[in-house]
Amino acid sequence: MDIAARIRAILHAEAEAIRSIRVDDTFERALVAMEGCPGKIITVGMGKAGFVARRFAATLASTATPAFYIHPSEAAHGDLGHIDTGDCLIAFSTSGKTREVLECIEMAKHLNPTGRVIGITSHPDSGLRDLADIVLDMGVIEEPCPLGLTPTASIAAMSAIADALTLTLMERKGVTREAYGVRHHGGYLGRKARLDNV
Repeated sequence: MDIAARIRAILHAEAEAIRSIRVDDTFERALVAMEGCPGKIITVGMGKAGFVARRFAATLASTATPAFYIHPSEAAHGDLGHIDTGDCLIAFSTSGKTREVLECIEMAKHLNPTGRVIGITSHPDSGLRDLADIVLDMGVIEEPCPLGLTPTASIAAMSAIADALTLTLMERKGVTREAYGVRHHGGYLGRKARLDNV
């Protein structure tokens, strides 16, 4: 095996998955829904998509948009109680068929019947498409895994969509360096963001 060539091929596949995302008016609709959300942003996802959802919530919260990640399995055992009227639910699932994620959305609608649901998915026959008010389509993605199974290119695309939403929302809200700094009072970013270091 030519290791360098294989690594280049994997990096190319992941970059291509991101480049192939078709940005249309659904992204603007999602941003408007997030910006106008009267409650908090709730993110859900299982497995690798769950890690993206968790990071998305953490990055939103750190950039002045209250957000919280709920593990779909834990939601079935009481964590669904974090959801309240006015919250916006953002679900991550490449297949859009993950039972726990779909059940979480269905049950959340009982607590928050008017809340918007944004789905980030790839498969055209995704069940998530039926439950979401707004669907951000990742497109059909070919994983570079030798088995065609391990989600890597799809996770790169999913993560890039989350980052694009976060940074665009942050800019639209006019988040200042000071507002950023008060949410990062420790560590390198805290020191860098605080006004007394400018």
